[in-house]
Amino acid sequence: MNVDELTQLAVDALDDLKAVDIRVIDVRGKSNVTDVMVVATGTSTRHVKSLANNVVDKMKESGGRPLGIEGEDVGEWVLVDLADVVVDYLLNGEF
Repeated sequence: MNVDELTQLAVDALDDLKAVDIRVIDVRGKSNVTDVMVVATGTSTRHVKSLANNVVDKMKESGGRPLGIEGEDVGEWVLVDLADVVVDYLLNGEF
């Protein structure tokens, strides 16, 4: 799956569960870690965890697996690493 497809998968998964303020930031040439960051806000810890789980589920349905998931145990923020795309969720955060 290419970067654009991964990005669209993440945005669609977030939109499915009504993530707030979804933003896509292209960091190619600015970061060696990833090409695209997708950032969104959840309305509660449960919502943030659900957003992360939905992205992971959609990734698995497409035949892939995330490289890692961080912060899911607390739920105030969660980061899902899809290699070329990193998805970050914040609880009622402003960015």
